[in-house]
Amino acid sequence: MVRRRLTNDEEALWDALTRSVRPLRPGQRRPLPTAIPAQPPKTGLTPQARPAPPPRPAPAPATTLDSSWERRIRNGNLMPDMSIDLHGHSLATAHNRLNQALAQALAQDARILLIVTGKPPKNAATPGGARRGAIRGEIGHWLETSPYADRIASVRIAHPRHGGDGAIYLILRRKK
Repeated sequence: MVRRRLTNDEEALWDALTRSVRPLRPGQRRPLPTAIPAQPPKTGLTPQARPAPPPRPAPAPATTLDSSWERRIRNGNLMPDMSIDLHGHSLATAHNRLNQALAQALAQDARILLIVTGKPPKNAATPGGARRGAIRGEIGHWLETSPYADRIASVRIAHPRHGGDGAIYLILRRKK
């Protein structure tokens, strides 16, 4: 079987998928084997230049933070620098508002952004047939594909005093 190179779209999709997976044994990551490009037929023509490799993916948000951050989150001692309430908006509007809030938080050197998404669904749909938790379901993808993904240090469920399961803390990296 001849291996082929992934297209740019396939590589982006694969990168997004691999960033969303938590390894069973974090210290034992092995690099993935690279695809072997198919050999072009020999024709006597000069070969075309190979495209430049894609840029390295942005660092994924950490699953754990240092002990002082963990303690502050657990005890509810965090004070968000900014907050944004997305529940009640359409998916498109919520996505735009999230990107605007991220840009504003980074411009103001905020470290903690509280994002209110609404509680996760208790069942698949409300009696009227509308989906519940659509924003909550999409926010992870939005953050991964955001132009500011490299500035996100961690995403955590908020303390009950800040909304609990209906909100998340976005811990932003310091300026480089």
